Amino acid sequence: MTSFSLEQLRRCTVAVDLGAARTRVYLRDNGLIVDEPSIAAINTRTGSLIAVGQLAEGMAGRTPAHISVVRPISGGTVVDIEMAQRMLRSLVSDKVRRAWRRKPMLRAAVCIPHDADPLARRAAVETLMGLGTRRVELVDTLIAAAVGCGLPVEQPEATMIVVCGAASTQVAVLSLGAIVAAEKVLVGGDAMDYAVVEYLRSRHELMLPTQGLRPLRLALAAEPVQESAEVRGRDVATGLSRTVLVNTSDVREVMHTPLTAVLDAIGRVLRACPPDLVADLVDRGVMLAGGSAVLPGLDRMIEDATGMIVRIAAHADVCSVLGLGAMMEGKVQPLHLDPLAS
Repeated sequence: MTSFSLEQLRRCTVAVDLGAARTRVYLRDNGLIVDEPSIAAINTRTGSLIAVGQLAEGMAGRTPAHISVVRPISGGTVVDIEMAQRMLRSLVSDKVRRAWRRKPMLRAAVCIPHDADPLARRAAVETLMGLGTRRVELVDTLIAAAVGCGLPVEQPEATMIVVCGAASTQVAVLSLGAIVAAEKVLVGGDAMDYAVVEYLRSRHELMLPTQGLRPLRLALAAEPVQESAEVRGRDVATGLSRTVLVNTSDVREVMHTPLTAVLDAIGRVLRACPPDLVADLVDRGVMLAGGSAVLPGLDRMIEDATGMIVRIAAHADVCSVLGLGAMMEGKVQPLHLDPLAS
């Protein structure tokens, strides 16, 4: 059974998805109004906020000593409430903030990870309260993402979703609007990027930031997959810039290593489900969502491990906030998602 009320959600005006990689804000009747990196740059001498979002992300690794680039959100959990509030205020335009101030009883909905503890829930609430909201509804990311993917979560049949984010991956089987079984592992897109960076350092003696992996990502995502790609970084020994030719098949193997934790989580979720629901999944398959769902080879790896069809959501990176918006605007029937409402 869900811990939120659809009736209460329909009274909300704002939906927020506080992700480790990106922050997204959905405004009733306006759609998605913010989709920016969850990052801020501050002056450590004065405490002033210099930049947020895309601009702050471009400063990472390029700032002088008195400017710090920080991430106030980690794994879908707010770790720095004050900085998260300042970041959100800057990301939301003045026009929208003025509209919010005209609503003395503004309500907001926010996504939280499946296994969020009371402190994480409180941090999410306080972050939104700092923007002037009077009530905050907490919605499980897995349910919001499933709704955003268009899955029939309110029906008496199994649907399986894998939400692969930057810092973590959540797996769940849903039926009748509730989570039957779920798992969360601290492996996401960042872990796979880190594995590739370490591989390049040990195999090719090349150091580079995760942003430097873009040529490899493009080569792996190409159809057909390119056999090699050029990567530019800093030589470990000399410190000078150097370009190396990297075999994409080797990189794919390196990326598969941290993904074994995700496959293990899928196996545990399936074993925890009743046989009838598992039988439903054979026909329905698995839905991939989240910002890291489009990682090259992830869908094929899950297919090989489970024998089930794997589909990638049409708007995988924004499914959670779109699902919140759909529930907020009354596009989801309350028959099963809200069994207590009458």
